[in-house]
Amino acid sequence: MDDDHPTPSRPDVDLTDEELDALHNLQLAVEHVYQAYGDLLRFHHEIGHAMDQMNDAETALREAGHEAWANRLRDHLLPSGAIDDAWTYELVDAFRDGLLADATDLESDVREDLADGVDHVTERRQQARWRERAGWDE
Repeated sequence: MDDDHPTPSRPDVDLTDEELDALHNLQLAVEHVYQAYGDLLRFHHEIGHAMDQMNDAETALREAGHEAWANRLRDHLLPSGAIDDAWTYELVDAFRDGLLADATDLESDVREDLADGVDHVTERRQQARWRERAGWDE
């Protein structure tokens, strides 16, 4: 670690308990937003796999002589979106460029203002306390 940031043995960012709590909660919130983004990506991939299977089903139905069912898949399900006619890639992009970007930017700005840009201040302090208690020298 460089000298501009506290090391675990020197977590010397000067924060009030309330500031520390607020910053920690904001950082945890952003981590949850990232987890939700991961879930949204999984949703996007699962829907993509489902649509590929529907496309295969359309072909199989057509080859089996069931044109009406094949046409229904082709004309209604395959071109439609997952939610309000939006395809999942559009939902992923909107989430990434909206809430995820906004939350990440806000957390970064708050962290820069309150903690000189240092991340995980709570964890750094805990790490330093536990290492000190264990007699570790850094």
